[in-house]
Amino acid sequence: MKIAIITDQHFGARKNSKLFHDYFLKFYNDVFFPTLKQEGITTIVDMGDTFDSRKGIDFSALSWAKNNYYDKLKDYTIHTIVGNHTAYYKNTNQVNAIDLLLREYDNVKIYSETSEIKIDNLNILLVPWINAENEERTFRALKNSPSRVVMGHLELNGFHATQGHIQEHGTPSIAFEGFERVYSGHYHIRSHKENIYYLGNPYEMFWNDCGDTRGFHIFDTETLEHIPINNPYTIFHKIFYEDTNYQTFDTREYENKIVKLIVRQKTDNKKFEKFVDKLYNSNVAELKVVENFEFNGWYTTDDDVFESEDTMSILNKYVEEADITLDKSLVQKMLQEVYQEACELI
Repeated sequence: MKIAIITDQHFGARKNSKLFHDYFLKFYNDVFFPTLKQEGITTIVDMGDTFDSRKGIDFSALSWAKNNYYDKLKDYTIHTIVGNHTAYYKNTNQVNAIDLLLREYDNVKIYSETSEIKIDNLNILLVPWINAENEERTFRALKNSPSRVVMGHLELNGFHATQGHIQEHGTPSIAFEGFERVYSGHYHIRSHKENIYYLGNPYEMFWNDCGDTRGFHIFDTETLEHIPINNPYTIFHKIFYEDTNYQTFDTREYENKIVKLIVRQKTDNKKFEKFVDKLYNSNVAELKVVENFEFNGWYTTDDDVFESEDTMSILNKYVEEADITLDKSLVQKMLQEVYQEACELI
C-alpha cells in the first residue's frame, strides 16, 4: 500500500503572505493532489508544523488552509503529528493548533503523544515534538515499541538544520537505532544518515532554501521504500549580472518571484539600469541588487557570501568567527530560536 508523507507545510507563513500562499497553491494543485489521484493514495501522514505560528492563527490563513487543502481531502485519512510550531507551549503538546483548529474534520487524526498506528499491515510509531513534559514517556515508548518504522517531528543532533549548518544539540540518534526506518520533519532540508531520513518541507520559504530540492514523498508500507515527488516550482531566484551584449532573460520567468540580482561586472551604468528596468517590468514581486567588486571590477566567485546571505547564515557565521569561550553551537541554537520567534511576529 502506498501512502503520502508530507511535513512542515507552515500554513500562514510569512505573516500570511498572499504571494507565498499563491506559490504554495501551485504545488498542491499541480503536484500534490494530482499525484495522490494518480497513485491511488488515500492515506497521508503529516509529520508536523502544519501551521506556521504557535501563538495564533490569522483567520485568512485558516480559511486558506481549509478551502485549499483540508476541504479537498475529506475522503482521505490524515494522520497529523504535533510539531514545535503547532504546540502553543514549549514544554507540552497538550494545547496545540491542529487539535483546536481542525476538529470539524473527522478524517484528521491528531497525535500530541507518541502513538502506535497500523496502516495496511505495518505498525508505525508516531512521535510528536519531544519536550520536558513528554520526554520520559517518549523514550519509554521508543524502547518498548514493536514497530519497524518511526515517523515524527524530531530535533536530532548531527543533521543539517539548514544549508551549511549541522545541529549539534538535540536528541541523540542512538535512541532510534532499533528501527528499520525513521522519517522526520522539523528540518526543512533533506538529509539521510543510516536509518534516519529527514524528508524536507514542500516548498521554499526563505532565501537559504534557494536551489534546494523540495516536495513530498510516497512511502510503500510493504517494501518500506520512499520515493520523492519533487516540487518544480521555486520563488527565490538569483541572477548574476555581467554587462555583456548577450545577457538576456525571459521576462515571464521572474513574474511574482523574489529576485536577487548579483552584480559580477558593471562598466556601463545605462546598460545596467535598462536591465534593472526590464526586471521590474517583468512584474517581479521583490528585487534586491547586490554589488561586490574587487579592485579589478570583477565579482569574487570564490566568495560564498551571496550563496548564504540569509539571516541565520549570517548569524551562524558571526558566532563561528567570534572570539568567545562559550559553546558556539549552543549560542547558535539560542539565536535560531530567537530568530524563529521573531519571524512569527513579523
